[in-house]
Amino acid sequence: MMTAWSERFVPGCDGTRLYTRERANPGARATVVLCDGIACDGFIWRYLENDLADLASIVHWNYRGHGRSGTPDDPTRVGMDALAGDLDAIRRATAPEGAVLVGHSLGCQVVLESYRSRPEGVAGIVLICGAPGRVTHSFKGSDALARALPKLLERVERHPVLARAVWANLPPGAATKVALATGEVDAGVNPDDLLPYMEHVTSLDVALFLRMLAAAGEVTAEDVLPQIRVPTLIVAGELDSFTPPHLARSMASAIPGAELMLVEGGTHVVPIERREAVRARVTAFLEERLLRS
Repeated sequence: MMTAWSERFVPGCDGTRLYTRERANPGARATVVLCDGIACDGFIWRYLENDLADLASIVHWNYRGHGRSGTPDDPTRVGMDALAGDLDAIRRATAPEGAVLVGHSLGCQVVLESYRSRPEGVAGIVLICGAPGRVTHSFKGSDALARALPKLLERVERHPVLARAVWANLPPGAATKVALATGEVDAGVNPDDLLPYMEHVTSLDVALFLRMLAAAGEVTAEDVLPQIRVPTLIVAGELDSFTPPHLARSMASAIPGAELMLVEGGTHVVPIERREAVRARVTAFLEERLLRS
C-alpha cells in the first residue's frame, strides 16, 4: 500500500542541497525517479506520478537552483556533468537497489548522462519529449537559439539587476495564454495545469537558467544510446516543436530493443495533454518489461 509523500534534502555531487519528494510503496518491485525539464519543478508529473504510485515507489527531485533545491556555491557549475552527478546522488540516497529513470525534456539528457556514468542500478529508462543532447541546436528546427544564447547571457551578466527585474515581472497568466493560443501546447489543456510552470520560471535566477541551457546545448549522449542494455520506452509528441519527433525516432533506432510511442497531436507536454494514453503506455511498459515475474 502506498504511503503519503515525504520530503527531505539530499547532498548533491558537490554538496548542493537537493530537494526530494518520495512516496513509498512497500509492496512495489520498482522505484521510479522522475527528472524534470529545465525550469520545471514537477508540473509535468502532476498526473503521472499518481498514476504510477500503485505500481512503484515514486521519487521526484528539484535540480540545483530549481524549486526548493539550493544553488551551487559555484554559480557556473550547472552543466550536464553536475546534473548527472546530482541524479547519481539521488539514486544512491533514494533507490540504492535500483531505479527506473524517467525524464522529460532536459531530463532525458540527464537520465542518459547518469546511465553513462553509472549504468549499474538502472532497471529501465523512460524518455518523454526529449533528446540525447544539443537541444539548443534543434529547438524549433534550427540552431538559432544556440547562436543567440552567448550574447543573451553576456547581457544578463552585465546587467543582472535589470535582468532579474524584467524576468521576475513576466506575467505567468499571460504566458500561459500565449502558449495555448500559439499551439505550443494543445488548446484543450487546462490552463491550471500550465500555470505552476510559468510561475516557477519567473522565480528562477535568469543567469543560472541561461547557463544551464547553454551548457546542455553543447553536449550530447548520442554515443551512449547503442550501449543501453535495459528496457527503454521513448514517448514523443507528433507536434512537439521544442524537441521534434525525429529526435525520438533516432533515439529509438539507436537504443537496442527500445519501444517508441508517438502521440498523435501531442506537443511538448504530452503527459498532461494525453494523460490516459501516456498512463496506459507507461504502465504497460513497466508491467511487461520490468515487473513481470
